[in-house]
Amino acid sequence: MTAENFASIHHHGLVRVACATPRASVGDVAANVDAILAQAREGAAAGADLILYPELSISSYAIDDLLHQEALLDAVEVGVGRLLAESREIAPVLLVGAPVRRAGRLYNCALVVARGKLLGVVPKSFLPNYREYYEKRWFASGAGFTGLPTKIAGAEAPFGTDLLFSASNYKDFTFHVEICEDMWAPLPPSTHGALAGAHILCNLSASNITIGKARERHVLCAAQSARCIAAYAYSAAGPGESTTDLAWDGQAMVHEMGQLLTESTRFGDEPELIYADVDVQRIRLERQRNGTFHDSAAAAGHPETRFRTIPFIHQPRDADGAHHDRLHRPLSRFPFVPDDPARLDEDCYEAFNIQVEGLAKRLRATGGQHFVIGISGGLDSTHALIVAAKACDRMGLPRASILGYTMPGFATGEDTKGNAWALMKALGISGAEIDIRPAARQMLGDMGHPFADGEPLYDITFENVQAGLRTDYLFRLANQHGGMVVGTGDLSELALGWCTYGVGDQMSHYAANCGVPKTLIQYLIRWCVETDQFDGETDRILTAILNTEISPELVPADAATGAIQSTESKIGPYALNDFFLHHVVRYGLPPSKIAFLAWHAWRDAEAGAWPVAFPEAKKQGYDLPTIRHWLEKFLYRFFQISQFKRSAIPNGPKVSAGGALSPRGDWRAPSDGTARVWLEELAAGVPE
Repeated sequence: MTAENFASIHHHGLVRVACATPRASVGDVAANVDAILAQAREGAAAGADLILYPELSISSYAIDDLLHQEALLDAVEVGVGRLLAESREIAPVLLVGAPVRRAGRLYNCALVVARGKLLGVVPKSFLPNYREYYEKRWFASGAGFTGLPTKIAGAEAPFGTDLLFSASNYKDFTFHVEICEDMWAPLPPSTHGALAGAHILCNLSASNITIGKARERHVLCAAQSARCIAAYAYSAAGPGESTTDLAWDGQAMVHEMGQLLTESTRFGDEPELIYADVDVQRIRLERQRNGTFHDSAAAAGHPETRFRTIPFIHQPRDADGAHHDRLHRPLSRFPFVPDDPARLDEDCYEAFNIQVEGLAKRLRATGGQHFVIGISGGLDSTHALIVAAKACDRMGLPRASILGYTMPGFATGEDTKGNAWALMKALGISGAEIDIRPAARQMLGDMGHPFADGEPLYDITFENVQAGLRTDYLFRLANQHGGMVVGTGDLSELALGWCTYGVGDQMSHYAANCGVPKTLIQYLIRWCVETDQFDGETDRILTAILNTEISPELVPADAATGAIQSTESKIGPYALNDFFLHHVVRYGLPPSKIAFLAWHAWRDAEAGAWPVAFPEAKKQGYDLPTIRHWLEKFLYRFFQISQFKRSAIPNGPKVSAGGALSPRGDWRAPSDGTARVWLEELAAGVPE
């Protein structure tokens, strides 16, 4: 990877898959080939690497006994010959459907064509012969055919259901082909194709439309892509097919590991091409860490030993230096915060209740009487407090069982302190205040720190004396009252090492927030407000806290400007840090690719979706130099200087499927590692 190739999708392990819905005819082969070639040229101009057409797209699907007419089958061979001849300068691999004669039988097949060469012919395994389908009237099943050749339109090619197609010069661009009903089978052929190594599973379909069938297709495609840890591309017949007894909606779609990437317009009257940039690198990395996938391959007798891999040379459109400006895949700015309101509501419900259940179980297990929490008036302690309040409600304990302490230091603001007190009173917990400044001055004086003599030195020692004292008080208060200290630090802070180790906010009896990233915590608090988890006064205070700038409040405000200590000016925007965290921990992507994805997600504040109710004033974009700068800081902090803090974190619940950082769970790493490999890859792969 070099910085010069940064903008190219092909240098980041992405394959542009197109699904075509051409205008079909009723058996007019020449017209069908015209339509196929027109969309092939259109797809090539748009940078497609693979174009998937519907089932029997060369002959038309709904032509019944015309499939036994020699004149039509001869025309199909002529049409295939023309397709091969006229696709020599077309870059994408084409998957087209055609009836193929072989050894006295007729097969419903997919033809795989690359730059005028017939790479292989895949017959349909499962022929529907129920309801409106009678394919066994015309076709023989190709199930079990392996190791065979065939010849069509003068071109010889492998024939069978044992074919994988793989670009020899493009890592991870490997695909498998099945046809329509194959996906409806209890064990689709694509399952074995995936276990044999295919990252993209392709389905050429006709599939007439009836009420509810579109939903069924979605479920099947999504489920197959999730189970097989693959992309699943599907294209059904559309306008132009015979409507003698059936109708067609032209539904095409691409799913990746259960997520819908793109979908066509249904019941459209015009030909359509849809595009999805499939992340084949991510698929490979996910399989690599998924032992169940390997075990399934072993249980199936290692299908890769039974498949023939057909190599081809792929020359993508941007091989000459031209680059794709638009990324054809949904890319969330906030990986932990869904753009869809319904899913966000569901995620918040689950996250909040995971935390409540975790905290309630821990108190029951310890036999303690109280939760002990330091309340700063910031986001994290606020969220930990409302989780504890709901845990008390669930266990039937009075909220006065929560002992909340605000502990003002040298930089505590009146607003945050006021919010802390207001929240404690509104929730009805037992609130108290301990001024840590006298103890901090004593400690700094005992240490001989210049601040004790009046010098305004606000170094790390000055900060950590305050952070450590707060935690020290909380633990001793827990001893005194038979309680447990509830940790307030979140997942983002753990990733960055933005916490004071040992006797500091890194430690607690139970870390309620350790699985929740900063960007999600804000939405969890909003969700509590919007769903009336508490009363109106509590909601008012929670809203005020949400509008407060994130600050550790350990260093006094600047005397000249009045500016308070800002966390994000030091460690970078949490929006970017959470983006980096997700792609590092969940998928293990290289830094240059993370920068590439962040650039597409964040470069234009006006483009793409934002989470519901995201404040307009806070919507902003980040250019590539800014992304590169903060990613470099993140990599250094995450891989080199903060792992020792994560290796000793207390218990706390995993919340997001995106991952957690417990050394007993998702992330295990040496405390004395180096960030060199990641920093060098970033430097080499991302332009400055």
